[in-house]
Amino acid sequence: MSEKAEIEDTYAEAFKGIYCRVIVTAAYKETVKKTAEDATATPATVIGRTEAGIEKWLEKEETPDGRPGAILQFWGGIQKELRGAIEKFEKELSYRIRQDILVKPFTSVFDAHPAPKGSLDMMKGVGHCGDGYEWVEERFGRKMIVVPLMVPNFQIERRLGYATGVMGGNFWYLCKTKKAVMKAGKKALKAIEKVEGAVNTFDICSAGSKPDTNFPEIGPTTNHPYCPSLKKQLGSKSKVPAGVKYIPEIVLNAISVDAMKNAMKAGIQSARSVEGVVKISAGNYGGNLGKYKIHLNELF
Repeated sequence: MSEKAEIEDTYAEAFKGIYCRVIVTAAYKETVKKTAEDATATPATVIGRTEAGIEKWLEKEETPDGRPGAILQFWGGIQKELRGAIEKFEKELSYRIRQDILVKPFTSVFDAHPAPKGSLDMMKGVGHCGDGYEWVEERFGRKMIVVPLMVPNFQIERRLGYATGVMGGNFWYLCKTKKAVMKAGKKALKAIEKVEGAVNTFDICSAGSKPDTNFPEIGPTTNHPYCPSLKKQLGSKSKVPAGVKYIPEIVLNAISVDAMKNAMKAGIQSARSVEGVVKISAGNYGGNLGKYKIHLNELF
């Protein structure tokens, strides 16, 4: 059994975001899986859009309509004032629902927010896909919009709750081998799945970034001091430790600081015992990116 990797005395820097938490159901488990994976596939908050993650898979006994399902979280960033951010998030959320969920056979969307601060009316952005033939009725003890489709029918709860939570929590696991990258990453993600209120948004991320860039028009760019392939070129400016060939990142969003800490702890514990993982670290930017500082050593 390999020794546990060292945890660097550093912190992950996280920031505030807006989120909705929903239950997606379908007639068949394979449809739920495809729908959930498609709806959460593109982490795009860094380019001003949305990102999402799968929090939990649900059995039919756990859903409002008695069908297989999943809990998904959808997230948007807050650049300046909250009202403008909410309006943008509502629009971007409607794109995700329309293009990734509504188009799948026999799907439904229900609100699953534990403590909403407000709600978004889904009629304008999603319901009107029915071209005026949509209707609202009481189903499963909720007000549902029913959208008539050629494969009848899509339904979504009229109002989805939203609140602010914590985005961008992360940890790096520095590896000597490709095998360690994949094995430790999969173990970490499996552990995070068991934490209520937290989601992973990038899977195993190979492209840790930094906010300062030479090309602001494309958003965050590669965190070059930590790129192993640039170690020789950068010389003393490289921050890649000797023997490290890969620095993957796990990125997390969570409904609270406590949920974030629990998820980070679970992921780190699982990753650090894998052979070939030599160190655990995290991305931070001197406090310039977000208000939350989650110190790794304080998690244990």
